[in-house]
Amino acid sequence: MFTRYRRGLFITSFLAAPVTLYVVYVISPYAQAFYIAMTDWRGVTATPAFIGFDNFARLFSDQIFWKAVTHNGALLVLLPLLTIVIALFFAFLLNVGGEGRGVAGIRGSRFYRVVFFFPQVLAVAVVAVLFQQVFRPDGSGMLNGPLMAMGLRPVGFLSDPGVAFWSVLGVMVWQAVGFYVVLFSAGLASIPRDMFEAAQIDGAGRASLFFRITLPLLWDTVQVAWVYLGILALDVFAIVWVMTDQHGGPDFSTTVMAAEIYRNAFSYFRFGYASALGVVMFFFTVGFAILSLRLTRRERIEY
Repeated sequence: MFTRYRRGLFITSFLAAPVTLYVVYVISPYAQAFYIAMTDWRGVTATPAFIGFDNFARLFSDQIFWKAVTHNGALLVLLPLLTIVIALFFAFLLNVGGEGRGVAGIRGSRFYRVVFFFPQVLAVAVVAVLFQQVFRPDGSGMLNGPLMAMGLRPVGFLSDPGVAFWSVLGVMVWQAVGFYVVLFSAGLASIPRDMFEAAQIDGAGRASLFFRITLPLLWDTVQVAWVYLGILALDVFAIVWVMTDQHGGPDFSTTVMAAEIYRNAFSYFRFGYASALGVVMFFFTVGFAILSLRLTRRERIEY
């Protein structure tokens, strides 16, 4: 009994410091945000007036908010889907897609892994500024320059409301794919080669190797990747804010919830309203994570 008490005391004392830090710096700000969301605080008064759910009522009648939700929802579906499909394709090629007998990756697969991972080394703001130059609407743009040289009209990648969102999505996929290529490659490396070789002996082609062996055995990794990418899609801010010059694109065609939180808090000084937006985004993110984990749950395949 005394030994169990000492063990419990040791564990409690060991966890006291990190738990305290977590409560102070993570849980406490969340609690403050929930309170501020029910006030009219503008950042200058010591005692903001409590207004209940007025901010939330105003929020759900805000057309810009619904535009932001729509864009986050589109990213929530398209970003994980496109990134995972492209990353799985390249990871499969790099590890199993080589020609000849046996199971091997394509020639130079190690070099390609480094190339794919390179965007992860760049800061998000650097990526946004880089693609601002790529998408420039004049002759100095990397994409519009050749188009104009051929006598074609330049494309407003960031100025056309019908194109701007897709430009931002393309940049996000470009930046994210490399990490998941490496992640899926690590998962493929842990699958015994005997399974692939036995399937090849039985006459399985590349498509069968992917859908009958690779994808089922990588499902847990794909599930984690989907959740992470979904959270990224809900929490995206820097790329939108920098690429579209802090305006959320033409006619708010690229704005997202995180950008509206920042704009309302630090441009309009409506901290109560911004906190209400933050609370809504918090529940969206938590709800997505729980729903994804439940819907994609399946029995673990042992090998």
